[in-house]
Amino acid sequence: MSRSLAGRVALVTGGAAGIGRAYVTRLARDGAKVVIADVNDATESADLVRAAGGEVLTVSCDVSSATEVARLRREASRVFGGVDILIHNAAIYPATPFAEIDFEQWRRVMSVNLDSCFHLLHELLPDMRDQRWGRVICIASNTFHSGVGGMTHYVASKGGVIGLVRSVAAEIGADGVTINAVAPSLVRTEGTSSGHHDEFGMFAKAVQMQAVKRTQVPDDLAGTVSFLASEDAAFITGQTLVVDGGWVRA
Repeated sequence: MSRSLAGRVALVTGGAAGIGRAYVTRLARDGAKVVIADVNDATESADLVRAAGGEVLTVSCDVSSATEVARLRREASRVFGGVDILIHNAAIYPATPFAEIDFEQWRRVMSVNLDSCFHLLHELLPDMRDQRWGRVICIASNTFHSGVGGMTHYVASKGGVIGLVRSVAAEIGADGVTINAVAPSLVRTEGTSSGHHDEFGMFAKAVQMQAVKRTQVPDDLAGTVSFLASEDAAFITGQTLVVDGGWVRA
C-alpha cells in the first residue's frame, strides 16, 4: 500500500458508485482524506474508505448548481480544512440521436458535465493557488477522440472539459497547481450494465475497437487518477490521458 497522498484532502464528485467508488477507495488506500460529493447516497463508498483506513466526509450535492458547490466547499473546509485534490467525475450520459435532442436535454447535459467544472474550479482553485499546491483531474471520455454517434451532447460536453483543462492549465501552473483530464472508454459499472450499453451491444463493440481485448473496469482508471494526484505528476499539466485499452492511439 502506497501512502503517496498522506496529508492530502481529495474531493471526488460522483463518488457514490461506479468509477467514483473505485477512485475514493484507491485515494484512501494511498493516504488521502476523502470528500464524496454525489446526489445519491454514498454510504457504501464511505464504508469502503473507512475500511481502507481513510477518513471520509459525504456531502449531498448537485454539482450543476453554483450554490450547492459553494456549500460543498464550505463543508469540506469546515471538516478537513480545505481541498487539495479535485477529481471531477460526476456526469450524465444519455444516448439520444442528434435529431431527437431538444435544447432542454442539451442544456441539462452541459450543465451537469461542463458547467459543473466551471463551478468547482471557481470555488476550489483560489485556495489551491494560495497554498501553492493543488491537483485537478477531470474525467473526460475517449468518445471525444473517436467520434461516437448517438450522444452528441455528451461528446460535446466532454470536448468542453478537455478544452477547459488545456486553457486553465496555462493560468495556474505558476502557482503549483496542475490540471489534467483522463479519458476512459466504456467502463463496466452498475449503471452502464443496466442501461442501453448492453442493449445495443456497446461493450462488445468497444472491445472490438480496443487493442486490449477486454471490457474496461473501474480499477483500470483508479491508479491513473491517483498518480496524477501525486507528487510524481508535478510536471504534467494541461494533458488528456486516454485510458481506453488502445482504442484511441493518438
